Amino acid sequence: MNDYFHISGRLAVVVVAAVALTLFCCNDRALDSGPAAAEEFADLQREAQTAGKAGDMPGRLRAAIKMQRLLHDAPDAVEFTAQAYWATSDTQNALKMLKLFADLGQTDTGVLKGSVKRFSELRKLPEFQSILERFAGNQTAVSLAKPAFALHDEGVLPEDIDYDPQTSSFLITSVLQKKIIRLYKDGREVDFAKSPVGWPMLAIKIDPIHDLVWATEVAVNGFTSVGKADWGRSAVLCYDLHSGALRKRIEGSPNRALGDMALTPDGDPIVCDGDGGGIYCVAGDSLQVINNRDFISPQTPVVLPDGDHVLIPDYVRGIGILSLRTKLVTWLNEGGGATVALNGVDGLYFDRGMLMLTQNGTSPECVKELQLDKSFTQVESVTVIERGDTTLGDPTHGVLVNGVFYYIANSGWNELDEHGDLKAGGRLTPARIMCFVLR
Repeated sequence: MNDYFHISGRLAVVVVAAVALTLFCCNDRALDSGPAAAEEFADLQREAQTAGKAGDMPGRLRAAIKMQRLLHDAPDAVEFTAQAYWATSDTQNALKMLKLFADLGQTDTGVLKGSVKRFSELRKLPEFQSILERFAGNQTAVSLAKPAFALHDEGVLPEDIDYDPQTSSFLITSVLQKKIIRLYKDGREVDFAKSPVGWPMLAIKIDPIHDLVWATEVAVNGFTSVGKADWGRSAVLCYDLHSGALRKRIEGSPNRALGDMALTPDGDPIVCDGDGGGIYCVAGDSLQVINNRDFISPQTPVVLPDGDHVLIPDYVRGIGILSLRTKLVTWLNEGGGATVALNGVDGLYFDRGMLMLTQNGTSPECVKELQLDKSFTQVESVTVIERGDTTLGDPTHGVLVNGVFYYIANSGWNELDEHGDLKAGGRLTPARIMCFVLR
């Protein structure tokens, strides 16, 4: 952890009562007032960095505290505040923040092993030794899921998965091969469709009522497999469920990453811009913004049973609760104190008051089941499904099928560098689809 931290480069969307898109679609200008969360976050990063370089440790601490508040006690922000307290010689508050970091189920491997200088002077304190024990416990292996399938080709790098009840098969998007694969339950794989312009394919959602498949493709910034002129472009795609023929392609504005999505009960996509923070709906042949102020890096959304509220995991801020009717956002566990890490969520899924999370932006990465209260606004209990074992790797997305949660493990993202190329010494292996039976 340096003077500031960065959003992860990962790009890392429920049949419910209907709400017409015309009730919540609006234009960019209508929401363009006040500072956006992404702007505030960037300003606080600069403030902390400037203060740190100038030796202004109290100023750095003030920025860290504001950042922690903005990010709803996300673990990275909590540990950054701990370091800022330590730099001002406030040992007790540094320990308090480190304990909270551990309470959130996190570990700092460098600190645990003593391979970094952070908090080195605290090692003599018994309170710090207790925190190190918590770090060690938080990274112990847990494996409650079972292998369901393994993809044949190690070079797929799967991102998202959905289930087609008509053929009892799964559709899986490929980042590196830029296509959609159909996986049957007997293990057979066939190509379903390819990206029309040769960009990595990310989200996928099946609308079996209208025989459609919705997907997204993103010309990921910096990827060598994508033409530099295309970097920062993305599009929403619509295919025929049976033939795989492309029905529609809607390209977003430049410098957007239209990555993850959910479908309304009417089959209309709600799409998240993981780079620019916007939440969009598909209306006809265009994209209209729902919210572009509250999120920094929104990922897979989930529409709740009331048909109005949508849970949207922000990779940096936690899980927001967006009302489609009022456009207002509250936050899961808001006012209840930090009890569980809700950042770093790539995939989010809802079933009868439970949330399934795939988290590849936490340390350690994990898959969790959260039991919500009756209002769906507070977390009552947490079950770790998988973490720290050899089958997990870098988990991405999942799908619920008849009370069973299927999710992509060992995707291969952790073997790629920032340009989408294999790291030196890296090795891709066939991704696994794991399954967990819900309680």
